Formats: sequence, C-alpha cells, structure tokens
Amino acid sequence: MIQEELLKKRRTFGIISHPDAGKTTLTEKFLLFGGAIQTAGAVKSSKIKKSATSDFMEIEKQRGISVASSVMGFDYKGYKVNILDTPGHKDFAEDTYRTLTAVDSVILVIDCVKGVEEQTRKLMDVCRMRHTPVIIFINKLDREGQDPFDLLDEIEKELNIHTRPLSWPIGMGSSFKGVYNLFEKKLQLFSPGKNKLTDEVYQINDLNSSELDAHIGDKPAKKLREDADLIEGVYEPFDKELYLEGYLAPVFFGSAINNFGVKELLDTFVQIAPEPQSRQTDLREVMPAEDNFSGFIFKIHANLDPNHRDRIAFCRVVSGRFERNKFYKHTRLDKKFRFSSPTSFMANEKSVIDEAYPGDVVGLYDTGNFKIGDTLTEGEMINFKGIPSFSPEIFKELINKDPMKTKQLEKGILQLTDEGVAQLFSRQPGNIKIVGTVGELQFDVVQFRLLHEYGASCEFRPLNYQKACWFTTTDKKALADFSLIKGHHIVKDKEGRLVFLADSMWSVQMAQSNYPSINFYFTSEFKNADETAVIGKY
Repeated sequence: MIQEELLKKRRTFGIISHPDAGKTTLTEKFLLFGGAIQTAGAVKSSKIKKSATSDFMEIEKQRGISVASSVMGFDYKGYKVNILDTPGHKDFAEDTYRTLTAVDSVILVIDCVKGVEEQTRKLMDVCRMRHTPVIIFINKLDREGQDPFDLLDEIEKELNIHTRPLSWPIGMGSSFKGVYNLFEKKLQLFSPGKNKLTDEVYQINDLNSSELDAHIGDKPAKKLREDADLIEGVYEPFDKELYLEGYLAPVFFGSAINNFGVKELLDTFVQIAPEPQSRQTDLREVMPAEDNFSGFIFKIHANLDPNHRDRIAFCRVVSGRFERNKFYKHTRLDKKFRFSSPTSFMANEKSVIDEAYPGDVVGLYDTGNFKIGDTLTEGEMINFKGIPSFSPEIFKELINKDPMKTKQLEKGILQLTDEGVAQLFSRQPGNIKIVGTVGELQFDVVQFRLLHEYGASCEFRPLNYQKACWFTTTDKKALADFSLIKGHHIVKDKEGRLVFLADSMWSVQMAQSNYPSINFYFTSEFKNADETAVIGKY
C-alpha cells in the first residue's frame, strides 16, 4: 500500500473564476510564497513587461487572459502542492470542466467589486455536482467594493452554498488597512504595491486588546470587533467535515496583486484541503492507496515547446506509483506503452521525473496515441468515468490562405483539435474542413496558433449549423435514405464516425422522428453497443 503519510502531504486543486477576477494573479502569488518563483509578474502591468508564469501561450501574453489550463507544482511547508490554473473565459469552459475532474478541491476567486458573475455560477454548478470542496477568495480589497456581509449573502444566495469567513477585511479601497485571520487569530497589515513577500503579521488572540488599536487605529479596531461579534453570532463555527463534503465554503479576503491575504489562504488551505481522493471507473472505485498504478488523461496540449513541436498528454495519477520507463496499459487501445521522459510542470517549464504519486499530474510525450479521457493502468481493463465532452454550437469552414503551407495547416489543425477546445469534421467531396467550437474566441486562438506555431495562414467562413449529432445504425436502407436527403449536412469526425450537422434543434427532432432506427448522440463519447453498427460508410 502507498504510504499514508505520503498521501496526506499532497494537495491537488484548481483555481477557478469569472474572467478578470484575479485568478491567474493569485496563482502567481501562490508560487511566490511557495518559493517556486522569486518575483511575480503583473499580467496587465504596463510597467512590468512580464507575463504571468501560468499564461505562457503567446496569445495569452498579448491579451492578458488565460485560454488554456496550466499545471504547476511546488513544495510548501512539507506539502506537495499541485495547482491547475484554468481559463476564466466562458468560451473555454470545456477545458475548465475537464480540469475539474483532475482536482480534489477548488479555490474560487470572486472580485469584491463585481461579486458573483455568470461564469462563477456555472463553475460552481460543476463543483456542486461533484461535491468538490470549495474555498472562496474575495479579491481586490484594495479597490472600493461591496460590503463584505452583502458579498457573503450574495454568494450564499447565488451559489447555493453556506459560507464561513475565516479572515475579515479591515476597511476597503482607500481605507483598506489589512485583514484579521479569524482562523489563526493573526492580524496582517496592508502595504500596497508590493511584489515581494511581507512579514507584517501580528499575533492578536484577543480582539479587545489595546494592541489592535495601536496597529490599526481606534475606529477601525472598533468596527473589526463589531464585525467579529456579528460573524460569531450569525455564522456557524467552521466545520471541516462540511467543507470536505462540499456543503460549506470557508471565505478569505485579500488583494492578490499586492500579495495580500494570500499567505493566510495558502496556510489554511494546506491544513484543511483534502488529500488525493478516489475515482470511479466503469467497473469499480479506485482508491489512492492501492499498490497498482492507475491514471487518466484529462488534457492534451500541442506545442508546449514550439521549438520542438512536442505534444503532451496530462495524466492525473489516481492510485499507486507511476514509474519512469515502466510499461503501462492503454486500456482503450489495449496496448502497452513505456514513457522514458515523463515530466512535472511549472507552467511551460518542464523537468523529467522518475516517479509520481496519487494527486500528481504527469506530462507524457505523445505521438498521437492519447485522447482526452483515456485510462492507463498496470494491466487492469478499467476506464475512468466523468470526463465531460461537449457538442459544438458554432461551426465554420477552415479556408487555407496559403496553398504552399497546406501540409503545415493540416498538421496544425489535427494537433490543435486533439486538445479538445475545438472539434474537426470533414465533408466530401472536396475534403472540406469544418471546425466546431462552443465559443467564438476559440476560432481566434486556433487561427493565431496556426499562424504563429505552424506558419499556416487561414480564415474561417461561418456556416449555418447549430448542433452536431453523432449517429449509428444497423439499418443500411435507413442510412442510405438519410444520407441522400441530408447529404450536405453529413460529415465525418477525426475518427471517421458519421456526424449530422443540424441547422436547428427542430431538424434534430425531425430526424429522430423520421428515422427511428438511427441512434443519435449529442457527444462523441458514446459507446457502440452493437459492433455491427454501420459507421463511416455511406
């Protein structure tokens, strides 16, 4: 069995938020406090010409937003901490949802000025479905924002979760003086504009002590005492078990851009966050302490290093010990693979590792064998469940603007769509390539990366489709009739499976009604129950 102490010292979590709430900046500051970096870059600062460590793709540096999940690991106070920084933009929600399957807990960042926003609600819905433990960090206290009590009321109402403040702000905006850590009875004073670590922390066990007045002044001290009394009277005491079950969210306040309130959050997180958890497969539940290795692929990234055209599959270790150069079974292909250069990550910085344990994320160099959701084991034929897939809602034809770079375009679009943020379809005759996504911004990213990573120039022509439906049937006549009538709407995906591109949900309903012997699916992750199904032939 895996050593219990080793599991207890691992924390794997995701950072999620609505765009611009400060999620990537908070990630940077965690790395700063963990000693993984020496100076944090400011994502949008015009004075500091650095980009955030976790935003390593060129388009992320130009736009100041995250469009891909980053994986970073560091050691902190004896704990091995793995952070998965996710895109905030709704057009890249797929990547975020899949990343959430690989974490054991979540830190949700909320802007104190804007409060709960649309994407915050959607992300919280996913966490609630999985009973993922959530810690909330209310950010940007150095700006004039909403009253803290009003924010907590809004969070409980909008996100349908109970809250318990574990730190509390002293003032806000221009009057912001710091936070009091209710969990550890410590006072941290605010000094704006710091890019280094701060030691201005005072142990104050008794809020009635005159020491508090000496540090923050009589009026703020009186207000803090009143707020603390109200918190104790209104909110239930912090219950770790309720947090671990996903029913109670501890709340911290701070200003990530100023390094403020981050250390308190990190210190409490490593104490209360769950160790690596079990995962469900199609046959049984896999426990982290089992001897045999198992893991699943939750993300694929092409060109992590553009100079080497590499393709990395991100594998979350679920059980046992992963070892370099050992053969593992790829259960979907029923083949064994050996990995000579498995890597750990610091955003785009990689280092070869010899072993990894439950909770760790390992980068595996891949030549095209992996798909998102694939399972690796030491021989057991199981498949991990719960990796979501999505039907595209926006479709555009890929137009090659430079025929001399056709090979580069073909290779590039194949590799980029392997990452899961866009799907590729082809229609005959003419080998017309159609790209489907769930958001407009993904087309900008694909176009940008094709040009800058593959040297292929392209544009996209909008198509009047709204839904992709995979379909199978054993009825050859029905397939022939359907193909004759809907031929212009039928394409194949990268696996050669038939897909019906519908221009409305009404078209889908009519197809289902008129062709009852054809089975329609709204994602590509369906299981072919009948091996004799007619697939890819018409």
